[in-house]
Amino acid sequence: MKTVISSPLRDVRASASALAVGAALYGAAVTPAAAWSYKEAAEPYKGTTISILDEVTPLQEIFATIIPQFTEETGIKVNYQLLNHFEVINRGQADMLSGRGEYDAVMAHGVQYGLLLDAGVIEPIDDMMADAALMNPDLDLDDLISPAFESLSKFDGKLYGFLLWNYNMVYWARQDLLGNDAEKAAFEEKYGYPLAPATTLSELYDISEFFTRSAGETLAGETLADDFYGIVLEGINGGTTYAPLWYVFIRNLGGNIFDEAGVPTFDTPEVIEGLKQWSALWKFAPPGQAEYSLIDVPTVMGNGIAAQTIAWSDFVLGIDQPGASALSGSFLYAAPPGTGDGTYSSAGEPSAYVISSASKNPEATFLFFQWAIDKMTQKTFLSGGIGVPIRDSSWDQLITPDNRLAPLYEAMKGSLEGVTAAPKAPRMLEILDVFNRNAQQVGLGQMTPEEGAKAMQAGVSAICNPCFLQ
Repeated sequence: MKTVISSPLRDVRASASALAVGAALYGAAVTPAAAWSYKEAAEPYKGTTISILDEVTPLQEIFATIIPQFTEETGIKVNYQLLNHFEVINRGQADMLSGRGEYDAVMAHGVQYGLLLDAGVIEPIDDMMADAALMNPDLDLDDLISPAFESLSKFDGKLYGFLLWNYNMVYWARQDLLGNDAEKAAFEEKYGYPLAPATTLSELYDISEFFTRSAGETLAGETLADDFYGIVLEGINGGTTYAPLWYVFIRNLGGNIFDEAGVPTFDTPEVIEGLKQWSALWKFAPPGQAEYSLIDVPTVMGNGIAAQTIAWSDFVLGIDQPGASALSGSFLYAAPPGTGDGTYSSAGEPSAYVISSASKNPEATFLFFQWAIDKMTQKTFLSGGIGVPIRDSSWDQLITPDNRLAPLYEAMKGSLEGVTAAPKAPRMLEILDVFNRNAQQVGLGQMTPEEGAKAMQAGVSAICNPCFLQ
């Protein structure tokens, strides 16, 4: 269900319109209601400094360059700190849980919400949204991309922020290989269908197998000096190894790791099948895959030693740039593959700023939240052709004939149709540690999928059962 925000200011405007009609009829002069602005809304908070903790990716580095525009317009200063992914989680959570209040707001991933809500350390924004002096009546929350926004920010009838970082995964492959005439002919002869970007998990397997070559073999007419791999995936015991396994493989095969009540269901046939299909790809991947993180996978693709992957689109943006990789311009993109029937699921991690309960500046911080997602701010943010949209209206700005990355944005758009935030489980990070650790063992062949699923079920059940915030 889309969020519809009712604002007392809209009622004021409606009344003003009615008075204007009456004035025209009776010859009276009426002064129209003044339009809402960030400048006027921020007047009581002018000179305030708010501290925001965010993580460093190509997206935030661009966003940092336009934050001075908010200060210029409102007089509210922003101490915008960028740390790496793991430091933001550890330092941000520690600050909020301790009540220290170093940060007014912290960027939180969906997997963190359960813990923060359970601890009562983040503030809902409903009361401020109901304040006509604070709430922009034209913010248009219906335009925020869902199910990412709806599943991330709402809990128990309250809203805890706005979608800001719409992290999603895309299918990423070598256009120069998949489009090579000799490779296309050889693939179709072997598999009986045309070589094209993988749209199903079985096609992903076939392409992985086909392009795995040893040194001395030929690839697109060239003799390989080193081994070449059909696929690369994240496999580290930690990080986001769980994301494509859970959301692309397990969920598209009809399974899930929890039931609707939050009871762990790792040992179900569908989860086991997802583990089988995911781990089967490891024999076509580089030997160091067990140590690859979300940062290493794009590096491998940029270095040209793998044919395809499922990767975080914001990291793709850092590689497919002139000068960043010799293969820039030689890639193709699509939404991650599914099964071709039923409900589609894609991998992502919708994220947003949340206001710390220890913040002394919640109103000024709330104004920054609104400005950050405002249509004009997002238009400026995306004006260079690089970013990840949070609004449906932004796609037309990026998917244009003159944007060389338009195919990547088409892939993001398709991916985000199937992206939902993680369920709100207070101990989700511990759960994912169990998930990643055993998944890695399955990928390495040190556990069978059945053994891995059994270990996951036992490990997570010992942490929580049920696991969702009640």
